[in-house]
Amino acid sequence: MENCDITIVGGGSAGLAALKHLSSLGKQAILLEAGKDVGSKNVSGGILYSKKSNNGKMYNVEDIYGESFLTESPYERLITKYILNATSKDKVFSIDLTEAHNYQTNFGFSVLLNKLNSWFAKEAQSVAEKLGGGIITGVHVRSLRWDEKRSKIIVETDELEEFETKVMIAADGVNSEIAEMTNAREKFSPSELYQGVKVVVKLPEKLIEERFNITNSNEGVAYLFAGDVSLNLIGGGFLYTNRDSLSIGGVYHYDSLLENPIEPAEIVNAMLRNPLISELIKDDVPLKEIDKTLPKEEQVRKSFAVTKLLNNWNELRQLYYSHKLKMKSIEDRKYNSEEEIKSKLDNLTQKLTDEYHTKFMTNYIELEYTTKLVPDGKRGRMKKPYHKNILFIGDAAGRGIFFGPRIEGLNVGIDDAARASIAIARSLDKNNFGTDYLGEFYTQSIEQSPYSVDMKEIDKQYLSVILNSTRKKISSDALGLKHKLLFNLISNDGLRNFFITLINKYGYTRLLSFIESEDVYFKIPIKIADKLGTVKSSTYIPQIPTVQDRVAKLCYHEDTISHIKILNSGQNFLKKMVTLCPTKCYSLEGNDVILQHEGCIECGTCSKETEWRHPRGEKGVVFKYG
Repeated sequence: MENCDITIVGGGSAGLAALKHLSSLGKQAILLEAGKDVGSKNVSGGILYSKKSNNGKMYNVEDIYGESFLTESPYERLITKYILNATSKDKVFSIDLTEAHNYQTNFGFSVLLNKLNSWFAKEAQSVAEKLGGGIITGVHVRSLRWDEKRSKIIVETDELEEFETKVMIAADGVNSEIAEMTNAREKFSPSELYQGVKVVVKLPEKLIEERFNITNSNEGVAYLFAGDVSLNLIGGGFLYTNRDSLSIGGVYHYDSLLENPIEPAEIVNAMLRNPLISELIKDDVPLKEIDKTLPKEEQVRKSFAVTKLLNNWNELRQLYYSHKLKMKSIEDRKYNSEEEIKSKLDNLTQKLTDEYHTKFMTNYIELEYTTKLVPDGKRGRMKKPYHKNILFIGDAAGRGIFFGPRIEGLNVGIDDAARASIAIARSLDKNNFGTDYLGEFYTQSIEQSPYSVDMKEIDKQYLSVILNSTRKKISSDALGLKHKLLFNLISNDGLRNFFITLINKYGYTRLLSFIESEDVYFKIPIKIADKLGTVKSSTYIPQIPTVQDRVAKLCYHEDTISHIKILNSGQNFLKKMVTLCPTKCYSLEGNDVILQHEGCIECGTCSKETEWRHPRGEKGVVFKYG
């Protein structure tokens, strides 16, 4: 039987950080990733932060990958503005929360995980392979068992011969099969989860900078949204600027979705229909039209000709609006100047219009539709994130930061990965994998992380920064009597700090239903927008794709064997999946729920009351952006 020292399950940002750090510590490790390519199964909102804290050491992305992360990695934009938008119909009121965004922050980059995790994998692989380790893709772990006498884990997969390992890191995400196999924790309850839904919208680089008033081409903006775009759910929306696209979506308490089921697609659609957003995302979209009265052969000929011209038009337009591509094409003498590129683009547009009757309409272009569950560390984090000689990190351990406008997960997983790596290296050096030496040491390290403190206590300074930013823009007179009294109370520094001290001492999770409420996410923002907001208008109505159209644009490696099994087809929870499944895999047949798994995007929304597994290696959805 083959054997190795360390096995990491899951090739997301946390698992890759563990591989890189373990290899940097001189330890041999292999990483198993179910996707055909690293990054093809990963989804984030997303912003990757590097943080600092007075409460202790944080392991950041640049600590793991070095300064090359800042100079070579394919991050999107450095977020330098952070704006909260309260919405009510066509009125929007904006509050600058950049100071809160910058609180204890070294930097925050917008990211797309397919690109970024591919780079992480390359960096980790280059170090790991020198020690006999590395990444094996297309492998799904099916089961585990223990050789208790030798304290080894025997790993069974769908694709490889079984092998044994001394220790394991479970980085297999919020729907961790390793946690379920080992009974290390229960499946997360709806109250411990958020559901995030996102679309990636194509928009040329130069247009992004013009519309968001970005003067430095490496910088970007993050918008948050609360109010009627929340559709009466507990949560809010987001818009992040990428290099030449926008990430737009919402993150909502899963239990509020179960109480008030709304299709995930409708959550993101509400964002896209908001006039502020629809104006930001609009673009010139060519509409190919072929004269149906022409002979069939002529129609085919014209269709091919138009398709070729449109491909050229898209390439030339991307080149013109991209600083880097435009500069390179001129340096390579493909074009003499920016003016020449613009002239060729105008001529091509004219040819399409005059000769082929192509219409250019105002709309927007969706590239990808995704959904995922996100753990709420306040409620769901594992108090002991280990089982025997298996350590859990990131989403698999239920670790994420959600407090007001602060949403962090990627950086938390990287910090966990470093701590797990150090704990394992220590155990390997002493050949001691007992729970007291490995698991408890890791647990203590995790508890010392400033992120764990943030999951257990309200940060007085952070709350003060948010309130100061809010008070600069909002008078309590804009609120109703109840909310005015509350606002004035929490605005008093002495009273607020006194109550927060009490709350932190006795456990602030007891007050979460008050903090995370319809008032905070829905009613108060609407009142503020109604009284103080500016009317926004849109010059067009976005033509939003159906769920079926969105699914059709996704890439799948179809598996004939379903990775989901319905346990009780008449259960009320499953009936809600008819609405809550983001790709409509569930439908009702009489009083029974039936499943068609082929369109599944592996979010795990249905996992609580089904027998849910990740697909076999290389099977299932492939995300191009993530």
